[in-house]
Amino acid sequence: MDKRRSDTRERIRAAAMELFAERGYERTSLREIAEQLGVTKAALYYHFRTKEDIVVSLAEDLRRGVDDIMRWAETTPPGPARAREIVLRYGTLLHGLGKDMMRLFADNQAAFRDLGIGASLRYEFRELADLMAAPTPTPLSVFHARQALLAISWSVSMMGDVALDDDQSRTAATSIALDIVARM
Repeated sequence: MDKRRSDTRERIRAAAMELFAERGYERTSLREIAEQLGVTKAALYYHFRTKEDIVVSLAEDLRRGVDDIMRWAETTPPGPARAREIVLRYGTLLHGLGKDMMRLFADNQAAFRDLGIGASLRYEFRELADLMAAPTPTPLSVFHARQALLAISWSVSMMGDVALDDDQSRTAATSIALDIVARM
């Protein structure tokens, strides 16, 4: 039963992402998400009471992934190898979540501000950069660490109009990010 419930939640999230990408977050209703899936609104309500609940569940995936990276980094000696591995893991996480989800967050920052999603993710982003810059962070090394992470972030949120497939985008962004890390 739990697997079926989980599958339904994933189908709802996927349909919502598709509609959010197509129509925009603000112009998509729960009714339209239910219709896309061929279920009643009541069935949808069983899993998500609001559109915001769907978005929060998507943000939780990102937050859990970043938390996993931070836990790993905190148990690994600081230095260049750890900084490079953080970049690689961050790239895997963001590209694994998909361009549509990352663009949803980037394009709807104002709508999500009230949900508190952006503030906590910005804090975790800074924490990752600090872990990359350790053990002796300087303002310039923190700047470089943040720029490396931004190269990955932008590759999934701001490059949708560039004619690269996801593998090409990920490879290019990772290469750029690792070049920046080398300057630390």
